[in-house]
Amino acid sequence: MSISNRQPIDSEHCRAICDEIGARLRVILSRDQTALPVQLRVLMDRLAEQDDMILAPSIAPSMEDMMWPVEASGDRPELAHVA
Repeated sequence: MSISNRQPIDSEHCRAICDEIGARLRVILSRDQTALPVQLRVLMDRLAEQDDMILAPSIAPSMEDMMWPVEASGDRPELAHVA
């Protein structure tokens, strides 16, 4: 099919196609599914537990971290914020 003959599909039809592909994959993959080894299941459970916990601080800066103190900018208020 050439590119000039392609017709875009709307979001409703795109969602239906994705849902159908997902349903078919679930059926196909469920036939081949085997149980995880015990040690791997233990590690996966530990990983899931750690995802629920807050172990590390966010790496995204806060708004306060992105602003200069007003007193440090002196008489130039336009320098109070980092662009």
